[in-house]
Amino acid sequence: MMQRKLALLVGIGALAILLMLKWEHVITLINGEKASVQFALQPRQRTPTDTITPIPFSRHLMVSAFKDHRLGGAIRVISIICRQELQPLYCVLCANAKADANVDAKADGAPGQCTSFQAKVHQHSDDFGFPFVTSDVLCLSPALQQATRVSITANPYAFHNLTFLSIQNQEVKESFKYNFTVCISNLFGVYNNALQFAQTMEVYKLIGVQRVVIYNTSCGPDVEKILKYYSKEGMLEVVPWPIDKFLKPSTGWSYDLHHGDIHYYGQLSTLNECMYRYMYQSKYLLMNDIDEIIMPYKHANLENLMGILQQQRPNAGVFKIENHIFPKTQFDDSGRFRLPRWKSVPGVNILEHVYREPDRKHVFNPTKVLINPRSVEQTSVHTTLKQFGLVFNVPFDVCRIIHVRVPLQGQLSKDQLFIDKKLWEFEKLLIPSIDRALNESGVL
Repeated sequence: MMQRKLALLVGIGALAILLMLKWEHVITLINGEKASVQFALQPRQRTPTDTITPIPFSRHLMVSAFKDHRLGGAIRVISIICRQELQPLYCVLCANAKADANVDAKADGAPGQCTSFQAKVHQHSDDFGFPFVTSDVLCLSPALQQATRVSITANPYAFHNLTFLSIQNQEVKESFKYNFTVCISNLFGVYNNALQFAQTMEVYKLIGVQRVVIYNTSCGPDVEKILKYYSKEGMLEVVPWPIDKFLKPSTGWSYDLHHGDIHYYGQLSTLNECMYRYMYQSKYLLMNDIDEIIMPYKHANLENLMGILQQQRPNAGVFKIENHIFPKTQFDDSGRFRLPRWKSVPGVNILEHVYREPDRKHVFNPTKVLINPRSVEQTSVHTTLKQFGLVFNVPFDVCRIIHVRVPLQGQLSKDQLFIDKKLWEFEKLLIPSIDRALNESGVL
C-alpha cells in the first residue's frame, strides 16, 4: 500500500513538473501595479480573408492591429465593443518569428516570448446610439518592442486556442507608395450601380488618385465584375467585410430610425481600419462614400491642390470638404452624354446630372475629410475625432464634393438649381477610359 501511495505521489509530481515546463508561466509586475503573464505558446495566425475575429469570452470583436509610433509604440487593436457589456480585456502579445513555431518563453522580451496584461479600451465618441461602437484596444507595456502578433481576450487565464492578428506598421516610413488613396467604407445589400462606380473610378484616376480601398460585405453581379477588373488592374484593394456574420448591421445612420447592432454595416470601423492600414502607404487619404468625388475646382488635380493648401496651412493635417448634392432626378437637357452603349449598364450616369442644389444656410452641410493619416488618431464619417494637427475648412470654390444621389431639396425646380459641368472638362480622356473599363470587365 505504501509503495502504491509513493508511486502515485511520484506520478503526480512528475505530471506537475511536465505541466510547468509546458506552460512556463512567470508572473512579473509592470510598474509595480498590474500583473503580466509570460509563457510559451503556439499562436494561431488569422487568414488574410478573416477580417473580423470574435474576442473570446465576450460579445466584442477585433478587426486589425497596428503599432502606433506616435504613442511610443503602443499596439492599437481596432475593435468593435458592445457598450452594454463592458468588461476588462487583456492583450496577449507574441514575438516569435513564425505563427506555427514553438516558442521559448524568456523574461527578457526576446523573440519566442508571449506576454499577457490588461488592456486599455478607448471607445470612439461617435456611436450614433448603436449598442456596438468602434473602439481602440490599446496594449501598453515594456514588452511591446519585439511583438509581431497580438490577440485580445476577456479571460486572463485562458491563452490557448486564441487567434492572433499580425501587428502592422512596424516601421515609420517617410516616403509612400501612393500620394492619394480613397477609403470607401462599405458595400452591402445588392448594390449594383456599376456605371457610376466605373465612371467614378476613372475620374479618380484623372485627378490623381492612385489607390482605392473598399470594404465589401456584398454587392450585385455587375459591380462584382467591376471590382475584379480594378483589382486586377492594381488600382483597387477589396477588403472582405463579413460584418453580417457577427452582428445585425444597420442600413442607416441612426439607431432610433434604423435599429440594428452597429451603424451602417460598421462604417466607422472600416474608415479607421483603412486609415491605419494606409498610414505608411499613402501620403493623403480621401475619406468618402462610393457615390462621392472630392473634386478640385481651382487646380488641375489633387496634387496641385494639396501643394497649395499645405503651403498655406503647414500645420494642418485634416482638410474638411463641403458636400454638395447633384440630384439624380434632374438631367442635362442636351443629352450629350446619354450614350446608347451605356443604356444596358445598370446604374447612374453621373455625366447627365449637372444640376447642383443650393446651400441651405439654416441646415448643417455635412463634410468629408481629406487627411494626412499620420496626423489623425480617430476619424468619424464627417470629421475626425482625435488629431495631432490642425483642421482646415477648405473653401467651396477651391474644392467640393460632387455627390450624385437622390435629392435633399426635391421640391426645387431646375431653374432653382445651379449648373455645374465640372465633370465635362474630362470628356476627352474620360469617355474612352469608361468604355474600356466596361468592356474589359465584361459588363458591356
